[in-house]
Amino acid sequence: MAVDIPADVQERCKDLGQGVGYALKVLCIQLEDNPLLGTPLEDPSLYTARIDGETFEDCPELNVRYAYGPPLLTEGQVQIRSVEGTRSLVGESDEDGGDGREGHDQAPDPRLEELGARQVARAWQGIESWLREHAPASYASLRAGASEDEIAALEAALGVQVPAGLKALWRLRAGVHRVAGAGFLLENQALMTPDAVIAFHQQQMLSQQQGGDDEFTIWKPSWIPVCSFGVGDHTYGLYLDTETGQLCHWSRYAERWPEFESLTTYLEEMEDALAAPSLVTGARPGLVNGALMWGPPNWPDPEAPWVPFTR
Repeated sequence: MAVDIPADVQERCKDLGQGVGYALKVLCIQLEDNPLLGTPLEDPSLYTARIDGETFEDCPELNVRYAYGPPLLTEGQVQIRSVEGTRSLVGESDEDGGDGREGHDQAPDPRLEELGARQVARAWQGIESWLREHAPASYASLRAGASEDEIAALEAALGVQVPAGLKALWRLRAGVHRVAGAGFLLENQALMTPDAVIAFHQQQMLSQQQGGDDEFTIWKPSWIPVCSFGVGDHTYGLYLDTETGQLCHWSRYAERWPEFESLTTYLEEMEDALAAPSLVTGARPGLVNGALMWGPPNWPDPEAPWVPFTR
């Protein structure tokens, strides 16, 4: 059983390091023997496997997303879908005279940052193309992209370095307008504007100072809000943990947990669901008055019926 590695994935591997191609080949040999060695994702036929960068020379730590068997592929077929660098950080270790600190005290690997930015941009552009064609009301809600000065001002206000992938997204679209159809992201959430990101982040940090402690964390400086329940409703949403790269859930009840491995994974899963809605096992894409809505809705509106999108 051969494992298929598409040409675009092979090109991404070249950008990550000379040892990435070899590491991926080793993983493919393992998948030939045991295609179920990865961790199943929510979507059927999709799995993720991790490559330990310390095992291979000139290879960072990687997450590899692959498909195996029906319904995405034929029986017994395996295909690599994406190779994504984790937020492994490079810096001086204790042995090299460094202080051994982890997290944002060390510099992110620029190769991973650049790759992450391209992956986010590609996935978002695919989503936006779908909106333009099928959901004009949601497409009309998109704001223009943020300028470099606006992104620099946002970083200064947050006091944290924004990862390249999130910057790439904001360069394309700096949130959405408060109009019908703006909540088109997964779980019908809305992409937050830079002003909303700053205001919510500062509000949460104030709550942390007033009511949080070492054992009860309300918010960390390294958590950057990305999307929320509504354009003006921040009851719950998703934030990017810049220390781990994970996209995590927040709620007003101080509930916090990881939901997606990365911003790239989140956008790619949404893009996949739009491209193949019949394979979605959870909320499915549908249309209400020209706007994308994930459903079916719990409380249908007879005057604005939800119509599932099919191909």
